[in-house]
Amino acid sequence: MARVQPRRSEEPERWTALHSRTERKTKIKLTRCGKITLGLLTAVLAAVVIGLVAYFAACGKAPFYYHVSFKVNNIDYDSKFAKPYSEEYMDLNKRIVSLMNETFHESKLRKQYVKAHTVQVSKAKGKVVIHAVLKFKACYKNNVEKFWNSVETILYQKLKSQTGLLIDFSSFKFSDIAMPIAEDLLNTCCGRRTIIHGGYKVAGGQDAEDGEWPWQASLQQNSVHRCGATLISNNWLVTAAHCFIGTANPKAWKVSFGLLLSKPQAQRAVKNIIIHENYSYPVHDNDIAVVRLSSPVLYKSNIRRACLPEATQKFPPNSDVVVTGWGTLKSDGDSPNILQKGNVKIIDSKTCNSGKAYDGMITPGMLCAGFLEGRVDACQGDSGGPLVNEDSKGIWFLAGIVSWGDECALPNKPGVYTRVTHYRDWIASKTGL
Repeated sequence: MARVQPRRSEEPERWTALHSRTERKTKIKLTRCGKITLGLLTAVLAAVVIGLVAYFAACGKAPFYYHVSFKVNNIDYDSKFAKPYSEEYMDLNKRIVSLMNETFHESKLRKQYVKAHTVQVSKAKGKVVIHAVLKFKACYKNNVEKFWNSVETILYQKLKSQTGLLIDFSSFKFSDIAMPIAEDLLNTCCGRRTIIHGGYKVAGGQDAEDGEWPWQASLQQNSVHRCGATLISNNWLVTAAHCFIGTANPKAWKVSFGLLLSKPQAQRAVKNIIIHENYSYPVHDNDIAVVRLSSPVLYKSNIRRACLPEATQKFPPNSDVVVTGWGTLKSDGDSPNILQKGNVKIIDSKTCNSGKAYDGMITPGMLCAGFLEGRVDACQGDSGGPLVNEDSKGIWFLAGIVSWGDECALPNKPGVYTRVTHYRDWIASKTGL
């Protein structure tokens, strides 16, 4: 029987990326569907070039971002507003965004308005205070001060005229905001992604798309990928404790974000590594650690955090979940440069603990996912990475952390993950999240 092992290898060259997949090559066949004279083709190309030059000359400027806040006297504050994935927060955000969309789509700025988002709901005297960020395209013809005044005036007049919200206008504040901070706020909601590709009938792993799994991180030593991790805030990652068997010295590690290992979108040093106090290798229990970054990473479309579930949240057997990472494509196999994704199913612990599977080794702090027939699984180098589940609202929650298994994708040997809900209070005690 093959050795039961963590999803990693002691050999550096085997630490890098997910499972077997079928390579697909797409060929584009060029055809000619008519005759175009050289003169006409030249004219068409010239028109395109002129159009592009005119566009960038007019609208090649960085976008404008604004922060607006105001108190709403007819909405009582509820603690659920503090959780951006709560139904209460989402309903209020939808209401505010609809109001902003209506305001600017009906205005002279409709062609430059991009989007709005409620980035925070705070409390003042028992009522809610809305904090929203607005984004506008900027053209060179725009005078910064005049544009600022136009946006503020249009919004203020709309808020005065609408009857749904009772605005306390003494609380109204409007200011511009720098691009990096604004984009961070616009992308701050957990479990959201801008790239969406479905499909749960895939055998083996697949290449991920940029921004498809924006919470995935790579833990590296000497620029070599060792383990995966999940971004849970600007400052914190959660991963597997066994990733640090070799060394838990923060100075030996760095964190990389992005689709490709060879082309990171962002990198950070590590400030602190906190391993569960009751973890003891080679036992698999309590295989969890949190990592604090040396400086916060700013959110953007392809770097976002996953939602942490509540301790009481359930991930029922047969639920669809996705595991991602840069682990080997098969046991002791090659490692890809591009992030891999695998669609799997949660397997109930009773089945996973049966004699033909793991024969009683699955404890309450563990979660099994995969297929009893094999096919798709995490592998060496995926350790510490995320197993995520999408709820009915399209929000992704961290259900598991890649922990261990008997080789990779063997029949009756599904992947075993650290059950995040079991350690939710521990995560909160270490990170405050």
